[in-house]
Amino acid sequence: MGPLRLGVVGLLLLAGCDALLPSAPAPEEVLDGPLDDLTPVERAAFAAGDGEFGRIFSVADGLGPIFVAASCSSCHVGDGKGHPVFNLSRFGRMRDGAFDPMRADGGPQLQHRAILNYIAEVIPPGVTGVAQFTPPSVTGLGFLEAVDDADLLALADPDDTDGDGISGRVQLIGESDLIAEVSRLELLFEPGEQSRHLPINGRFIGRFGKKASAINLLHQAVTAYREDMGLTTDLIVEDPVNPLLGPFAGDLVPDPEVGSSTVSNVVFYLKTLRAPPRRNAEAADVRAGEGLFAEARCSACHLPVLTTGSSRIAALNRKVFHPYTDLLLHDMGPELDDQYTEGIALTSEWRTAPLWGIGLADRSQGGKGYFLHDGRARSLREAIEYHGGEAAASREAFRHFTPAQQEALLAFLRSL
Repeated sequence: MGPLRLGVVGLLLLAGCDALLPSAPAPEEVLDGPLDDLTPVERAAFAAGDGEFGRIFSVADGLGPIFVAASCSSCHVGDGKGHPVFNLSRFGRMRDGAFDPMRADGGPQLQHRAILNYIAEVIPPGVTGVAQFTPPSVTGLGFLEAVDDADLLALADPDDTDGDGISGRVQLIGESDLIAEVSRLELLFEPGEQSRHLPINGRFIGRFGKKASAINLLHQAVTAYREDMGLTTDLIVEDPVNPLLGPFAGDLVPDPEVGSSTVSNVVFYLKTLRAPPRRNAEAADVRAGEGLFAEARCSACHLPVLTTGSSRIAALNRKVFHPYTDLLLHDMGPELDDQYTEGIALTSEWRTAPLWGIGLADRSQGGKGYFLHDGRARSLREAIEYHGGEAAASREAFRHFTPAQQEALLAFLRSL
């Protein structure tokens, strides 16, 4: 076969490959990726954190002895929402009007997997409340962390003084050695006068988690390393153990198992993941649905606009962003009351879930969406139907919309 014919055949083969191979997804169809305008040094830290976020830990690395998953990315595929197969189980009991997280019994989180020759935990007797937490998307978290405390306090209306039936309040987490240290270390990232993570009568505002029990991303990260993967850090140096096996049973890897530089890179990665992208924002049905979202007063809790305070990361410094949350606790009524809680939250109170990225949830959940804190809702419509308590009026407004209006509101949510 001559050179010309070989060249033609090669071109045909390449054309055939292009036809058969799937094209890369458009940027607005994926969640992962860094913020724009990061410096070269920041991009290097982002890349290092990205690699660690996807790292699969083994027993030789210190995994366990009890754990839930072997990597961060197992629960947050593509930085998106996790599948309920990786739900976290939290438990505790109500005693004399106060909630006991049952730490002496391995609480509040269940580690249902174990390394070889060890025994996983089971829910102990005496529990009065169990909640399942579906892993959330991790994109855009740096924006949420950078909102000033004063702005969150200004949004709160714990006594419903305006009489609108919505009484959001900040979560307040009691001080501990860990809380004090993650707050102190966060100051290294803040320029000038401290405007976040300020103590309020000895407590700190929680921002992250279903019950807003983590005050910042460092707190969230080191807690997840220990509780989700059984890995120790400089800030939490004890392995989780099964109380049934005694306090000295554990793995054989020296602590800390994850170094401070690795933790710093992962936290920086989480800080600098871009905000979830919008899609079809100008479509007629989406714009109509956005108006109906406001008319039903969904936006009273799922606040469309927030602004960051000052940040050493220029890409986060005093930026307007659109997370559709107020980061406050709201009473969602008996429909979503699992009789479990954290911090000062009632068992029926939950932090307003950010809605940005919700239209891409099914991409990281195996092609089928699982919504609400535990994935119990299998569609956005079903998720709305579970909204009681302070959200009951919004649910009723949705029910009274025409079918076409309901579909427009759902189209708006899918655009986020």
